[in-house]
Amino acid sequence: MHTTTVAAFLAVDLLLVFTPGADWAYAISAGLRDRSVVPAVAGLIAGYAGYTLLAVAGLVVIVASSATVLTALTVAGAAYLIWLGWGVLSRPAALATATETTASPASVASRGRIMLKGVGTSGLNPKALLLYFSLFPQFINPAGGWPVAAQTGLLGALHMTACALVYLTVGVLARTVLTTRPSAARAVTRVSGAMMIVIGGLLLVERLAG
Repeated sequence: MHTTTVAAFLAVDLLLVFTPGADWAYAISAGLRDRSVVPAVAGLIAGYAGYTLLAVAGLVVIVASSATVLTALTVAGAAYLIWLGWGVLSRPAALATATETTASPASVASRGRIMLKGVGTSGLNPKALLLYFSLFPQFINPAGGWPVAAQTGLLGALHMTACALVYLTVGVLARTVLTTRPSAARAVTRVSGAMMIVIGGLLLVERLAG
């Protein structure tokens, strides 16, 4: 692929990644929990890895062309975001103390659940499917020197890298800035939960109204 094409894709993709949404909300809420940023972001990226594999296999076009599948994904994704947001609202993150440094089996299991929730947050988000379906084809040249699958894989890898860097930064900054501000941390956590609920509701309204 031409470097100009890759640079143009990165410019557009970064604008989308820097736009706050469900992923940002989840990264922020994870940042306010002990040792949760990395597994949370890993889960988010794993969800996008699934979409990348679908795109490379050419299945994204098939799935995105089915109104029934898109509606099912939207309802499932919206319901998941609302459920996740309600959980964040009802259990605001409590900042960990300095003595909580050892990893117990319970904490390992907790990090596993955090990662799975991250997979669900990005993997059940129909906006991600539409991103791969509508954005990627604009930067893929079937007559280029690279096979379409290879071009798709490269764009997917660039998107996942951008997401990882931005979401890790968001999560770490949330924890670093708010560590000494418990009341602000609880407020930010509640806002993150509310964002998930609002985004889920908007997805439902958008799909059902359409």
